[in-house]
Amino acid sequence: MKRQVNISLIAIVGEGLLSRLSFGLISFALPLYARHLGFSLSQVGILVALNSAVAVALKPLLGWAADRFGLKCTFVAAISLRSLVSLFLGFAAAPWELFAIRTAHGLSMSLRDPSANALIAEHGGEKSVASAFAWYQTAKSVAGSVSKAFAGILLTVTAANYPLVFFVAFALSVLPLLVVARYVKEESDATRANRNPGSSSEPLAQRNEVETSASATLVRPKVLPFVGLGFLIASTAEMLNGLFPVLATEYAGLSKAQAGVVYAVSTLVTIFSGPIFGWLSDNVSRKLVLMVRGVANTLSSILYVVAPTFAGIGIAKTVDDMGKAAFRPAWGALMAQISSFDKRNRARTMSWMSMGEDAGGVFAPMLAAFLWGTWGITALMGSRVLLAIVTEVYATLAAGSPQPVKLRANSLVKPRSVIPAGPRPIFLFRLLAEKAGWPAPKTLNKILDAETRREHSTSGGH
Repeated sequence: MKRQVNISLIAIVGEGLLSRLSFGLISFALPLYARHLGFSLSQVGILVALNSAVAVALKPLLGWAADRFGLKCTFVAAISLRSLVSLFLGFAAAPWELFAIRTAHGLSMSLRDPSANALIAEHGGEKSVASAFAWYQTAKSVAGSVSKAFAGILLTVTAANYPLVFFVAFALSVLPLLVVARYVKEESDATRANRNPGSSSEPLAQRNEVETSASATLVRPKVLPFVGLGFLIASTAEMLNGLFPVLATEYAGLSKAQAGVVYAVSTLVTIFSGPIFGWLSDNVSRKLVLMVRGVANTLSSILYVVAPTFAGIGIAKTVDDMGKAAFRPAWGALMAQISSFDKRNRARTMSWMSMGEDAGGVFAPMLAAFLWGTWGITALMGSRVLLAIVTEVYATLAAGSPQPVKLRANSLVKPRSVIPAGPRPIFLFRLLAEKAGWPAPKTLNKILDAETRREHSTSGGH
């Protein structure tokens, strides 16, 4: 049977690509613009982390809103708000305006991330969800690198015309809004088929039996340990993210154009490594893929210290981005697995887990700016290596294959017989009786058992 193309998943990946093309410009230009306005390194760190701080505070609430009002609805609202953020940056000229706009960006993140992750989990498929997250992250990483490279060149050509860069970002941000509104569906075809009794040849009572049995014996694992894991991994991954343009230009002495080229070089590795790590997470070992992040973090930190040249910074950035490409699909698959035990609250569960990521994104840039400004680059990179080691130990303990809690089948629901297909009133009577908790007469049970055996023999035992 020919495999159908999942248009919704392609559209979601396209949204990641187009959105990052827009916000890659802002990620590169905003720290430099803040320095241009007279911000200190610590103030730049706070500005870079502010959106994540807002997202940490609001994600649990807005994750509930995504489950309540619909994943696509909140996804579209988040993209619309983020487009306004890029537009407002083009008019910002005072420090307080940058902080206010960054706060609005955090609100859009708290709306977007849970709904986007839940939609990927919904459309990615149980056996290939890590690959779906890998393609999504690869699209974002490639677009981000290309966009940041373009931002460096654009700032060089226009003599640091920051408002122009922000207006270009706004124009690009309208494209993902159109893609999502047109092509993304709220539910996958498989989920819609399961919700529609007439869409499957499997008897309704049999499907209800299977779903009830699964829900009666499986309970979602505790989310808190994985919130901590997301915090630690994001701390190591995002420690230098917002400060890299400053590190490249002020510490390593690169020009803005050279810093942009470094982003472009790392793109080549990300294009191939992301899908490969997604496949490894789905088919080989999630633990192994998560460990790559720590190794890449350690190697890149050493290179930043011992080789602050164009080549050294380029290699370090490439290795660091390869580690991020390994972490994202494995983490996405882990979120999808944990949230699958309670699909009605999937976005809320994912919002708690991604809240740990955002908390790491808040903590790490501020810590990095403080360490750099107080004790220098060596202290910053040494702390980064130590944090990577702690993260790998925690990941080994917490992020293998989480096992759901098993309960006794009769502790939540009484066992029921699977009802054969066909509109037979006698079977319907027993089903209603069992739902109401009434014991069926022995004579009725004998008749039903005999009828079941007769149909079983008539169908050839299948």
